[in-house]
Amino acid sequence: MTDTNFASLPLSAPTLATLASLGFAEMTPIQAQSLPLILQGRDVIAQAKTGSGKTAAFGLGLLHPLNPRFFGCQALVLCPTRELADQVAKDLRRLARGSDNVKVLTLCGGVPMGPQIGSLEHGAQVIVGTPGRVQKYLSKGTLSLDGLNTLVLDEADRMLDMGFVDSIAEIIGQTPARRQTLLFSATYPAGIEALAGRFLRDPARIEVATQHDDQQIEQRFYEVTPETRLEAVTRLLYSLRPTSCVAFCFTKQQCQEVADHLAAKGVSAMALNGDLDQRDRDQVLGMFANRSLSVLVATDVAARGLDIASLDLVINVELGRDPETHIHRIGRTGRAGEKGLAVSLVAPKEMRRALAIEDQQKGAIQWRPLDEVRPHVDRGPLQAPMATLCIGAGRKQKLRPGDILGALTGDAGIPGARVGKITLFDNQAYVAVERAIADKALQRLSQGKIKGRSLRVRAL
Repeated sequence: MTDTNFASLPLSAPTLATLASLGFAEMTPIQAQSLPLILQGRDVIAQAKTGSGKTAAFGLGLLHPLNPRFFGCQALVLCPTRELADQVAKDLRRLARGSDNVKVLTLCGGVPMGPQIGSLEHGAQVIVGTPGRVQKYLSKGTLSLDGLNTLVLDEADRMLDMGFVDSIAEIIGQTPARRQTLLFSATYPAGIEALAGRFLRDPARIEVATQHDDQQIEQRFYEVTPETRLEAVTRLLYSLRPTSCVAFCFTKQQCQEVADHLAAKGVSAMALNGDLDQRDRDQVLGMFANRSLSVLVATDVAARGLDIASLDLVINVELGRDPETHIHRIGRTGRAGEKGLAVSLVAPKEMRRALAIEDQQKGAIQWRPLDEVRPHVDRGPLQAPMATLCIGAGRKQKLRPGDILGALTGDAGIPGARVGKITLFDNQAYVAVERAIADKALQRLSQGKIKGRSLRVRAL
C-alpha cells in the first residue's frame, strides 16, 4: 500500500514545514502515485480529473531540484490560458514559501511585454506561461531555456484543442535533451499519445479515477427543446438559488445570449469569453471569485484555471461534446470534500452524447421532469451576496490589502466581518463588501483616504 504522508517523500525540511502550514498532511491519489516517480527524475504522463491536486504534484517535483543561487529558467510550465497560468504561479509561490530566493514569473498574452521583459532581465528560476507568449520571448532572445531541468505541460489536452501543438514543439526544440518532462491531462485522446511519443522518454503512465463519486456530486439531467433551453436555465437558477454557479456553453455567442437573458430576468450573471480584453476578464473573474457575481457563463476554454474554492452548482446549458469534457465540467463542483450538484440540459439531438456519458459512467443517468422545478421568484432577484468596489491604485502604487481593509474598518467604520476578498492588480484593486453596505462603503472611501491618499473608487 502506498504511503500517503508527505513526510515519506525525500523533501527538504522547509518544504515539509510549508506543506504543514498549508494544511497538506496526506497526499491525494495523483500525488501519491506520481510524486515518488517525479522526484526520481522520471518522465511522467498523468491523467486526473479537475481538483485532484495535480499542481502540487508537479509543483513539488519541479521545486525540489532548483538551485536558488542560479537565476536562469530551471523549470517551465506551459498552460492553455492566462487564468490557469496565473493560478498555477500563485500555487507554486505558496509551495516555495519556505525556500530561499525562489522567483516564479508568469509570461502570458493580454498584458504589455515591457514589464515582462524587465522581469526576465532580473531572472527567474520558474516560468509559467502560455505557449504563444513563451515562444515570442524565445524568438526575441530575451528568454533562454539552456538551463532547464523540468518541463511541465499542464492541461495538455486543452493546449492541443486550442492548436498549440506547433508552438509547443518549437519551444521543446529549444530545451536541453536531458530534461525531465511531465505531462498532465484531464483526458487522453490520440493527440496526447502522439505528443508523448515525440517528447517524453520512457514515461511512467499514471491514471487516477476519472469518474466522480456519486456521493460527492449529484447529477440531474433534464430534456429540453432548443426553444425552451434559456427559460429552463432561469427556472433552475430560481429554484436552486446558488451563491456560485458556472453555466457552460459551447460558443461565445451562446454565452452572451445566456448571460443577457439571465441579467434581464434579475440574475446576477456575466459572460466570460475570448472577446474581452484582459482588464475586463480580470474584472469578471475577480467579481465571481469574491462572490459579487452569482453566475459565470463560460465556454470550456474560458473556464480553465478558475480559482474557485467552493462552487454550489454547475449547469451544462448544452452537453459537452464527449464524456471527458462532461467529467471535467462537473468536477468544478463537489471539491475539497464538499458535496456538489451538476445539472445538464439535453435537447433531442444531444441524446447520443447523453448515452455516451452513461457508457462512460457504467450506469444509468438520472432523468428528471422539468415540470418538477419550482422557481422561488417570490424571494426576489437572484443577486450575489457581495458587491465589488474598484480602487484606482494597485501593487505599483505600493497598495496592500491591509491598507484597504484599514481604510474600510477605520475611518469608514465598516465592520471587518462585512468585508470580503481583496484582490490586487498592478494599477487597480478590487474589494468585496456585503451588498447591503456597498453604497455606504463607496461613499466613505470616496470621501476619505487610503494610505494617506485620495483615490478614485467606483462600484462595479
